[in-house]
Order: sequence, then structure tokens, then C-alpha cells
Amino acid sequence: MATPLLLAALLAVSTTAPRPDPAPRGPVYDGRRGQVRVEPPRAQSDLTVDGQLTEAVWQNAALLTGFSQFFPNDGVAAQDSTEILVWYSATALHIGVRAHAAPGTVRATLADRDRITQDDNIQFFLGTYNDSRQAMVFSVNPFGIQSDGVLTETGAATGGGFASSTTRAREAVDLAPDYVWQSRGRLTETGYEVEIAIPFKSLRYRTGDVQTWQLNVVRTVQATGHEQTWTPTRRASASFLAQSGQLSGLRELQRGLTVDLIPTITSSAVGSPRTGSTGASNTWQYDASRPDIGGSARWGITSNLTLSGTANPDFSQVEADATQFSVDPRVAVFFPERRPFFLESQEQFTTPNRLIYTRRISQPAFASKLTGKHQGFDIGVLSAVDSRDASFDGRTSPLYNIVRLQRDLGKQSRLGMVYTDKQDGNTYNRVLGLDGRLVRGVYSVQGQVARSFTGTGTTSDAAPLWDFSAVRNGRAFYARYVLNGISDDFDAQSGFIARPGIANLSATHRWNFFGKPGALVEVFSPEVFTFGRYRYNDFVNRRPAQDAQLHLRTNTRLRGGWQVGMQFLREEFGYDQGLYANYRLLEPNAAGGVDTVAYRGTPRLPNFDWVVSVGTPEFRRFSLSSVAVWGQDENFQEWSSADILILNQTLALRPTEQLRVSGTWAYERFNRKDGSTVLLRNTPRVRAEYQLTRQIFVRVIGEHSRVTQDSLRDDSRTERPIYLEQADGSLVRAAAFERTRARLDVLFSYLPTPGTVVYLGYGDALRADTPGGSRGLRRSSDVFFAKLSYLFRLQ
Repeated sequence: MATPLLLAALLAVSTTAPRPDPAPRGPVYDGRRGQVRVEPPRAQSDLTVDGQLTEAVWQNAALLTGFSQFFPNDGVAAQDSTEILVWYSATALHIGVRAHAAPGTVRATLADRDRITQDDNIQFFLGTYNDSRQAMVFSVNPFGIQSDGVLTETGAATGGGFASSTTRAREAVDLAPDYVWQSRGRLTETGYEVEIAIPFKSLRYRTGDVQTWQLNVVRTVQATGHEQTWTPTRRASASFLAQSGQLSGLRELQRGLTVDLIPTITSSAVGSPRTGSTGASNTWQYDASRPDIGGSARWGITSNLTLSGTANPDFSQVEADATQFSVDPRVAVFFPERRPFFLESQEQFTTPNRLIYTRRISQPAFASKLTGKHQGFDIGVLSAVDSRDASFDGRTSPLYNIVRLQRDLGKQSRLGMVYTDKQDGNTYNRVLGLDGRLVRGVYSVQGQVARSFTGTGTTSDAAPLWDFSAVRNGRAFYARYVLNGISDDFDAQSGFIARPGIANLSATHRWNFFGKPGALVEVFSPEVFTFGRYRYNDFVNRRPAQDAQLHLRTNTRLRGGWQVGMQFLREEFGYDQGLYANYRLLEPNAAGGVDTVAYRGTPRLPNFDWVVSVGTPEFRRFSLSSVAVWGQDENFQEWSSADILILNQTLALRPTEQLRVSGTWAYERFNRKDGSTVLLRNTPRVRAEYQLTRQIFVRVIGEHSRVTQDSLRDDSRTERPIYLEQADGSLVRAAAFERTRARLDVLFSYLPTPGTVVYLGYGDALRADTPGGSRGLRRSSDVFFAKLSYLFRLQ
């Protein structure tokens, strides 16, 4: 009897013990050996994407291995072993990931879509046009949670700067687009495995029977803070995408009929106090609107051109914009686009200087767009009819027409054109611009010229904008030179201009010193930044700069992912009469009366500031970043020097794999030289998300913002009180006030796939105003809302 029992025991062990991965039989492509042209095998297999790479088809897949470290140092072999398996069927690209890691070092959470940057992750840069300018990006964490978007290389600055971050030598990915694809992952004893299937229906690529696409793979290891790439990518290059490998020999790809229909139903009930009430709960009223029915449609005309349209769309936001303050009141605050219709293919409308800003279209009744690439041209055409509420007179519906074209030149360069047209009754605003980028090795130059045309039936104005820059993106030395100008009368009503009427001249020089592998200091980067800001007419007429800045910076990356930065800021700001055009002082005259005189500030204010920043690694349960600024800076409220303290703190907590809590705290204090506080801003914000499943999460956001300002006076000269001249000529004392705003937002979200969503939410806004309102917080409005949409993908 012993023998049968022993055999049974051995059989039980053999069926429960983990099976080793099948030995690969497909071709091997080692990135460090320069084997970066991949010919993946074609196969037919009805796979279920489950995160298990055990099917026989994976044994014959192309194997990509031999990764190199890219960040913070390049040119050395990666510390962690990574294997990427690639094959394709008639309808999809299939990718398998085997990422090896030491036990207990993998960072992974059950996160929401596009929120995996704090986890270990694998990013696939798929350049389906093979143009070294743009790539679709598909990313997964160890559980297969997805993040996707587009990388379009525009020459934007990366790292360094006021943020005191070590440069990553590549531009950030735009995570706005969402694609339909499948992924599943799991942790293993040796790291993690992920299985991915990307339908060709979700991709855009040139027409043709045989396809060649660019491919690079980036692995982020949070335990060390390192990034590793499959191709031996170098920091000393003006282009990250140009260093990609290739997927070649892709034949007879079948997209089928590419038509997506997304009907949408929304409903909301907005609450507010009754007119004349005190805001008590028993005087609250709700205006419940009838459910709105709308929708959008998307048609893939060809594999590289898409026509989209929407009627009566739901453009409500499920998350309120975070409160932002501008240290310089002359600079407008920018809020990013969040609405799905405009986010789709928004990379086709990217321009220097934000000459296209779709949030200007507030509530369109209808909108359509054509996007894609054809014969070397990137095409973006957008038309929209906006709500009458957004017009100047409330009687007409503004009409927007926007065209963005870009032409590939050579291997990496391009030439672009932008045209925007807003027609509102008998008024119009048009902008026409040309831009281009020339890339050669580590060098690139970029330029843009544009002109706005604004008028009514009887008058018209035209004004210029110009912008030129040159960059050297070397490994050890980085330099950037910028010259730009915006006329006072330049008007881009379809774009976003933070501040017109100025010209800027700047130079940035950065040196990178790399430590040896395993050293405490991985990268040390001192930087010198010089900046001159001119009134536009002063620059044109060769008069001196209004503001001048010299910033001495050091950014240090330490072993394990720690980040430390220090800066000394020496600045000088000139008095801007336009900012204080309505400021008045009352001065006694010789006759014993009082004269009302215009405010005249001190001609120039000197600034001396220190900046310290610290960032922790992405620990398993938390990460923290902190920036502190202190010293002498301008008090814009009174145009005098102030002792300032500015704090920006960010804390991310991950108590469990499903719960994420992030908090930010922005604090600004401006003290006069006598110690009194002229301005105080204090804004804490907390965001908590609980991910019940991959598709379902509950989110709560709370924010409390308080602004306290003292009664204003002529602090730098006479100490007299400041008065504000009103439109009717009367004077009002610039008296002290305190304004408090608070908000609570709760959201239930079910998002099984992009386009199919169920949102149930509640938002509550509170306020307090002293003087002129309640001293304590009281509800000012609230809203209950629901949204349901479903993606019908026709086959």
C-alpha cells in the first residue's frame, strides 16, 4: 500500500507546484546588441487575455530582451531582467511581459485608469506612422491596470527649472486619449507577468499591405527610481522616439468596420438658497432638469483618418478644477481640458503658445472634427456651434472653425500651420500662424509667427506674435535659448494667452555630472537661468527690460530615488502702471483740501529668494514632495517688497492595494517690512479613491481655500490708504477682507471600457465672506448628477 500512496503524493505535488515558464522557441532580439528590428510571427489563436502566458503561441513569439538603463544614467545594462514577447494575429497585436524583480520590491496597486505612475509599470511606445515624431503609448502596472496616451515631440523643456527635478531627457506623455484594448497581470515569485492585446481597430496607421512601426519599451522600477529601455536609448539626443526599434513585416492587418456610437443620458438637480433666504437648510430649493439625451459618433474613414461628431453632448465635469493662484496677477491661470470629445486626438491640435484652447468652446450644441495623417500631413479640423450664453450679446451662437496642419520634413523635422476663426454675430476673431521645428542630432531649433485679426462691422485690428528657440540636449550639457513676443493687441479668442503685451528673452545652461553605478549621488545638475521680460513696445523700440531674473539652481538625484534641489533667486521687477490703473491716493493740498492723485509706485523692487525642494522615492505605502520658498519678493497688492513664505506640499498614501489618498497643501504668506501680513492664501486639498474592482471606484475630494488680505496702503512710499476708482468715478477704500471657499465632491464610477461609463455624483459648495457675507461657512450651491453612456463598436 505504501507505493500507491507515495505515487499519489508525488502526483499531488506535481499538480500544485508552480510550473516553469515554457522555453521560448521564437527569435530573440537583444537591445544591447543592436538587434532592434523585430519581425514578430503571425499566428491565429483565440486567446483569453488572463495574464497567464502559458498558451503554446507564446513559445513561438518574438522575444525582446537586453534592456539598458536610461534614467537617471544611460549607457549601462539594466539591473533588472525584462522579457517582452510579441506576436500578432489578423486583428490584434499581442504582447506578453515577464518582469523579474527581487522578492518584495514590486510596487502595485489596483488603481484607476491613467493613475499608475506611482506603481512599477511597463510603457510601450508604438510609432504606427514610423515618423520619429509621434507615438501611441500603452502602459500597464503589474496587475494590468491600464494607462494610455500619446507622446508628440514638440521640443518642450523637461526637468530642471523651478520644479528642481532631474531631467528625464524625454517629453511627458499626454494621457488624455483613451483607447480600447485588453490587459491582465499578476504578481509572481520572480516579479510579475502581464498579457496585452491591442486591436488594430484601436490604432491609426498608414494604408498599405505591409506595415513597419516604431517600437520602444520603457520599464519603471520604483524600488530604485530607475527607467530602463529596450533599445539602448541615449540622453544625448533631441529625440527620444527617433531611437526606437522597429516592428516590421506586419501583413494583411484587418481593422474591419471602424464605427463607434456613444449615446449619452445625463441628468442633474442643482440646489441653491431661495432668494432672500439666509441659506438655512429649510430654505433650500432644487432645480431638477429633464434628462438630456445626446451622443457622439466616430468613423474610421481609413486606417489613418477619423471623422467624429457630437450633438447635444454632455460636457459636464465629474471633477471640479483644483483652486489655483497666480503669484503674478498679470498672468492668467490655465486649466486643462477634461471633456472626452475634445480630448480625443487633441495631439493633432497642439500648437506652440496654445493658439488652440478648446475650453473656449463652453457648451456646444454641435461639434465635428476630422483628424489623422495623410501623405505626410498631420490633419486636425474642428468646427463647433456654441451656446448663445457664451456670446457677447446673448442672442447669437458663436461659430468656431479651427484648422491645424503639420507636414513632416526629413526624418524628424516638421512644418506647421494653424488657423482659428470665431464668428460671434457681427464680430470676428481670426488667427493665422506658421510654425516649424528642425532637428539635427542633439540640436533643435523651433519657431512660430502668428497674426490675429479682430473686428466688427466697422473696425478691425491686427497684431503679431512671434516665438523662437534653440536647444542643445546633450548628455553632459544642456542649453536652451528663447526669444518671444506678444503684442498688446494680439487676441486669440480660440486660444489661451497667459499674458499679452510682453517680450521675453531667456537662456538656460545645465551641466549633468553622473555618479558611478551604485554611488550615493546618481546625478548632480547645476543650472544657471537668466531671464529678461520687456514691455512689448519697449522691446521693439530697444528700451530696457522691465523685469530681470538670475536663478542659480542645483538638482541632485540620490540612490534609491531621492530628489533634492536648492536655488538662489536674484530678481528685479519694474513698476507696471497698467496693473494699478484704478489705484488712487488722497493727498492734502496747500489750500487745506484733498487732491485725488494717481498711484505711483517705487520704480524698481529687488528680490532675494531661496528655494529648497525634497522628493522621496515611491515607497510601498507613501511618497512625499515638498517645495519651500522664502526671502524678499514683490507684494503686488501694494507694489512694495515683502517677506514671503510659500509652501507646496504633496503627500500620496497607499494604505492598501485598493485605497489611495493624496493630499496637497498650498500656502502663501506676504508680510510687510513692519511684520504685518498683507496677503495670506491657504488651500489644503484631499482626494481619496477606493477601487472596488478594476472597473468600479468611489472617490471623495475635499478642498478648503482661504484668502485673507489686509487693507491696502502705499507701503513703499507715503503709507497713505489706497482707494479703488470704480467705473462711475467714485472711490472705494481697498479694505481688508477674508474669503473662504470649500467644496466636497463624491463620485461613484463604473468604467468597464472607454466610452462606456456610469457616473453618480454629488458636489457641495460652501462659502464665507467677511465683510459682506456670512463669517462662517454656509452652503452656496450643490448638485446631484448622473451620467450613463455606452460604446457601441460596430464590427
